[in-house]
Order: sequence, then C-alpha cells, then structure tokens
Amino acid sequence: MTRQLRTGRTTGSCASAAAMAGVCFLLNGAAPDRVEIPLPPGGHLAVPIDRMETEGTGVRVTVIKDGGDDPDATHGCEIQAVVTVDRHDPAPLSVHIDGGLGVGRATLPGLPVHVGCAAINPEPLKQIETAVRQAASAMRTGRITVTVEVPEGEAIALKTMNPRLGILGGISILGTQGIVKPYSHDSWKATIEEGLDVIRAQGLSLAVFTTGRRSERLYLDTRPETPELALVQAADFFEFSMQAAARREFTHITWSLFFGKLVKQAQALPYTHAKSHPVDFDQLADRCREAGCNPALDREIRSANTARQILDLLGHDPARPALIELLVHHAKKAAEAFSGGQVTVEYMVFDFDGKQLF
Repeated sequence: MTRQLRTGRTTGSCASAAAMAGVCFLLNGAAPDRVEIPLPPGGHLAVPIDRMETEGTGVRVTVIKDGGDDPDATHGCEIQAVVTVDRHDPAPLSVHIDGGLGVGRATLPGLPVHVGCAAINPEPLKQIETAVRQAASAMRTGRITVTVEVPEGEAIALKTMNPRLGILGGISILGTQGIVKPYSHDSWKATIEEGLDVIRAQGLSLAVFTTGRRSERLYLDTRPETPELALVQAADFFEFSMQAAARREFTHITWSLFFGKLVKQAQALPYTHAKSHPVDFDQLADRCREAGCNPALDREIRSANTARQILDLLGHDPARPALIELLVHHAKKAAEAFSGGQVTVEYMVFDFDGKQLF
C-alpha cells in the first residue's frame, strides 16, 4: 500500500501561528498549546506552539517549521514572533509587521517586496495580519507590533538562492497557500520567478538556466564575463522555467546542463527528475542510430541504467558529437515550444566530469 504523503506548513503559517498565539497571551493571559490560523485560500490550519517566553512588555513565541514529506532548508527550524500590544493608542487598531534577526532584507529591485523591506512576501504578510486581527477581534483601538525572527535564518539562507536574489541577512517568509504539499515545489518555482524578475529589474537581457550549482559554476568558468546575477538555478523545472521566461518577455535563454538532463529535455519532458521522469533508453538508442553511432552498441544502450553509462559507451565513437548535436536540436525544439515560440534557446552541455560537450 502506498503511504499517504504528509503535508507541512509554510514559514508564513508558522509566523502567523506564533503571532496569533502571542496576541492571545497578551490579551487573555492564556498560553495556547496550539492555534487555528487562517489560510490564504480560505480555511484554517491547527499549528502547535513550541514555547512562549515573556520579553519586556511583550512575548516571544516559537513555532517549529514542519515541511511534511517535502522538507526544504527551513524544515525543523524555529520561526518566532515577538509580539507587543499597546491598548492605550486611541487610533483605530493597527498591526505593524517587520522582520528581525534571521529574516532577510531585499537589496535589489524586482522582488515581491521593496528594497530595504523585510523579505516577508505579500501573501504571508496578509496571512499574519489576518491571524493577528482574528486574535484581537475584541480590540477596536490600539497598536499591535509583530517582529518575525528566525534564529538560524542567516545560516539557513546560505543554503538557498536568497543571496543571489539580493535578499541578505536571512531567509524569506513564504507561502501562497499556507500548506506545503509534498513535492509541489512551490518554493523552488517562486525562486525561479524571482530570479527572472531580478534579472529584468537590473536591465539584463541575458538569462541562463542551470540545473544546479555545478552546471552553474562550469558555465561561469567557460564564460566568466557573464554577470552572476544572470544565472537562475532552474533544476528540473524545464517547462515551468521556459513559460516563466516567456511571461517576462525574455527573447533569449541559455541552458547549462549535463548530458543526462539534455537527454531528458530532448524527450520534451516538462519535469526532468529521475524519480518521476526516467530516461527513455529506447528513444535514445533510436537517436544514437540516427546520429550514426555504432549499431553494435544498440542492445547495450537499450538495456542501460543511466545516461552516463551510454556516454561512456560512446566515448570513442566518432559519431558522439553528432548525437550531442541531435539531442540539442530536440531539446531546443521542446524548450522553444514550452515558451510558446517566444523564446530562442541555446545550450551549453557538459559531461559528468565537467568537460564541455557542446
């Protein structure tokens, strides 16, 4: 029987829960062990509270980030809200939300938040305020201040694309749905879109999609004049990345990848992860034959386990460059089709040892 994958909660939901619990404590004197927070699309989610500590006239509330069965760099970290309530302010109730320790700040235009502001995206910002106002529903006047903090945020951010995007000093508070659905990859897709937005805002015409840090480094080694800001780690999101580029009216994209990902893009797979979208070895064998590779290798190619195995098999085959060119042709055709014909695509291809193939 297939195990049901467990959902998780976004950093935005964690911050909302911490803020909501803090307001409940300050207004009612009760320290809830869990709260029901509002979700951006509607509905509610029960979130457990890890601990509460009084801090001056306010309270610091900690919630543990749980990514469910789709954990990311923030899985297991502490998301905190430092909450204060001023009931003596005669003005209509206002809620002020900012980021503190471990929450990054935007330093480049093109992000969902303005330069200088805490990297709390618009949807979770609204979610936090809604949660606070629900908890303070009896208040008509006054001022509530929420400072979101992530003690390990600065270290965690080094494992993300935040520094590349100009978000410095910590992580981003994210979550358009409030719930992390296993393998939905929403946060990675958002990073791709933000990377493209930053490139646009900086006035750069070139965007380079890479499949990871190594293909990114090899591209920069080959073309050191390329601004590092122009590179976006698109990972396995082939179709999504091309569509995102087209929506932002890019006319030219370069992909930097390894042979294995090239083979999958040449299959026109919208998503190229090994677990869900394997190499079609029969199709690859047909393309080897079309490129003029040694027909004696046909059976081995069809029964191969990895693309690397095939590249090694063809190591001395004079038709190997023709095969690479043929695969690039098909991958380029698929990429441009995913963009609706709006984007022209080039490729830089490496073998698994980092040698440039194309």
